Amino acid sequence: MGDIAFNISKAKAGYYAGLPDSSDALVLVVLEASGLEDDDTLVDYDTLGDLLDSNTEQTDMGRKTLSTVTVTVDDTNDWVTIKADDVTWSSATGNATGAVVICYDPNTGTSTDDDRIPLSKHDYAQTPSGSNLSQALSTGFLRIA
Repeated sequence: MGDIAFNISKAKAGYYAGLPDSSDALVLVVLEASGLEDDDTLVDYDTLGDLLDSNTEQTDMGRKTLSTVTVTVDDTNDWVTIKADDVTWSSATGNATGAVVICYDPNTGTSTDDDRIPLSKHDYAQTPSGSNLSQALSTGFLRIA
């Protein structure tokens, strides 16, 4: 599950993960380990653009659009769990990673990073060396209680 849910997303994550618009998506962005801010600072960013003003994206691995996103309401435990297919980077290269951030992109054709809303951040300490890397999301990447 996510290490943090961004404050901006706490009330909206289930709605956004339901992908309510015809051209929206959830996008995974990789952040470099070097200079990565702590969770207490990251949690306050309202857009991906704001977050990337102070943190460096690991662009060699590239962003990934999540597929098979599901939102499950669990009335027994009083929470919502959001899942997606696992993500794989083939022959990953570039600088060491420290985290991945999953963002809501309201319009994949026209959005900028200032439009993308960070939903969750996950620690992801990897040193790409040309082998495949993956991030498990199919067991759930965000649970909101």
